Amino acid sequence: MLEKIETIKTRIDELESMLSDPDLVSDYSKSQGLIREHAMIKPLAELSKEFTSVVEQIEQLKSIIRHDSDREVVELANLELPELQNKKLSLEQELRIALLTKDPNDFKNVIMEIRAGIGGEEASLFAADLYRMYSRYAQRRGWPLDILSTSQSDAGGIKEVVIQIKGDGAFSILKHESGGHRVQRVPMTESSGRIHTSAATVAVLPEAEEVDVNIKNEDIEIDVFHASGHGGQSVQKVATAIRIKHVPTGILAICQDERSQHKNKEKAMAVLRSRVYKNELDRQQKEISDNRRSQVGSGDRSERVRTYNFPQQRVTDHRTNISQYNLEEVLDGELDVFINGLIDREQQIKLEESGI
Repeated sequence: MLEKIETIKTRIDELESMLSDPDLVSDYSKSQGLIREHAMIKPLAELSKEFTSVVEQIEQLKSIIRHDSDREVVELANLELPELQNKKLSLEQELRIALLTKDPNDFKNVIMEIRAGIGGEEASLFAADLYRMYSRYAQRRGWPLDILSTSQSDAGGIKEVVIQIKGDGAFSILKHESGGHRVQRVPMTESSGRIHTSAATVAVLPEAEEVDVNIKNEDIEIDVFHASGHGGQSVQKVATAIRIKHVPTGILAICQDERSQHKNKEKAMAVLRSRVYKNELDRQQKEISDNRRSQVGSGDRSERVRTYNFPQQRVTDHRTNISQYNLEEVLDGELDVFINGLIDREQQIKLEESGI
């Protein structure tokens, strides 16, 4: 661990030297990469500095206890030593976690896609519940949220919604929400009171910037069409909806929520960049491990990360086995217990794998 601390100290000095170079301003891509790396390493460098200082203080106190002839000074040193040793243990644990390999996307904003899965209209109503849940969570954290694309069902639910959430470290906090979410409740249309099980899927993508993925103009096809409402009826006389296709991958992004063609194109490009970026990350990870599981799955009831049981007012996360019996509060955005549990789980897995 001490070797890693020295490496970090050396790297932070190198970064600060490079960032002070006036010629860096002309290279936007490089400067953004260095700024991002510096922001990621700086807290770790400060923690390392504090740890080193505590270690030095402990050694000084031990030296006093061994060699100083002043009895009162030695007694004071003996009193201070246990407190500093406890602080060292605490900082060691913080450093072990901080030294874990960081996801370079952790500091990014989020593109979240929520889709109704199996369950018909009930699934679309549940997708709308999930959209509201994440909207309320973002609101609680003071994170701006913007709808990039939405498709509603006839019953007032959501077939699909794509949203952008902006916040410091938003991806690191929300990335574990990806997967199949299952709901168990009695639908409003069910006269016999029988409980139905439906599903929706959530995909959390890091928002890609232009420096992250290079999409050439010749690699995209842009279609302009009339936005439509329920049943396909036209809701605008002027064609403003945008469909963009990334030809090399076949990835599509559609936006029709804005009345401005320019704004729809801007939002569609943001979604397309993130999907292409995620596609490239998946390809790279697949090369490393052919056994990598897909992020979301098919939306089948069996592929689930969390269950929302209305009769019992229970929400269970199947990865951490955490259950809460405050379903209404959870759907109102109180997700901290689940999110913190998933972050702790990720850290524990990394600690076991790293051997730090």
